[in-house]
Amino acid sequence: MRTVKLLLAYDGSGYHGWQRQKDQPTVQEAVEKALARLLGETAAVIASGRTDAGVHALGQCVSFNTGCPLPIDKLAGALNGLLPKDIRALCAEEAEPGFNARRSACWKRYLYRFYFSAEPSPFATCYAWQMKEEPEQSLMEEAAAYLLGRHDFSAFRSSGSVASSPVRDIYEAGFARSGRELCFFIAGSGFLYHMVRNIVWTLVQIGRGERTPLSLKEELRSERCAFLNAPAPACGLYLQQVGYEAYDAKAAPTDEKIFSRFLRLV
Repeated sequence: MRTVKLLLAYDGSGYHGWQRQKDQPTVQEAVEKALARLLGETAAVIASGRTDAGVHALGQCVSFNTGCPLPIDKLAGALNGLLPKDIRALCAEEAEPGFNARRSACWKRYLYRFYFSAEPSPFATCYAWQMKEEPEQSLMEEAAAYLLGRHDFSAFRSSGSVASSPVRDIYEAGFARSGRELCFFIAGSGFLYHMVRNIVWTLVQIGRGERTPLSLKEELRSERCAFLNAPAPACGLYLQQVGYEAYDAKAAPTDEKIFSRFLRLV
């Protein structure tokens, strides 16, 4: 048996999240079905983390064990011939024995996309939070700075979250702009259920002048265990990258990499 590390990108619009479910299509189900056909055996795939219904991935890392002798450099291409077109295998590599895409992860980076237009764009419907009026970016940037460092994020965890420590380290949090699009990016040691979407919702409230930037800092001290507002729409959220070594700020993507050609809406 060997352990394979596989990098995936997918459009989550047509799926009820990553994890297998009884009566709903999921990304995990589609990937495992394609792998079973390719390898001639059942492959139980472990993802770096679950993405919710409608959430996308630019760089979801998964792992699985297999006894199939298919050359590793042929695996991704062969798998793409069997996967739905809204799921792509980007690359595959042999991993050390014991590698686990979830337990071995050191950090993750997410993107959240906004699209500003007086009239909704049909091309952004499933891929960004569309707004007619722009929130004040400078206020959101001021608030986002309070996220950096180690905090208890209980106030930003939605009900239904699994029982785990709410303490997380945030390594970067900021914004990048391109035309009508704005991206919020955040990297950290891990994220709670709906944590990024709840943070985005708070930042938008601040950008609209409904709250002050300092209110986010105060909320980080809150002991609430359930977020009181609706999270930001799932369609704007992307799992961008998963790291398996210590976080290096020098490796953070430039604006150009954030707005790669296949990510731009216009």
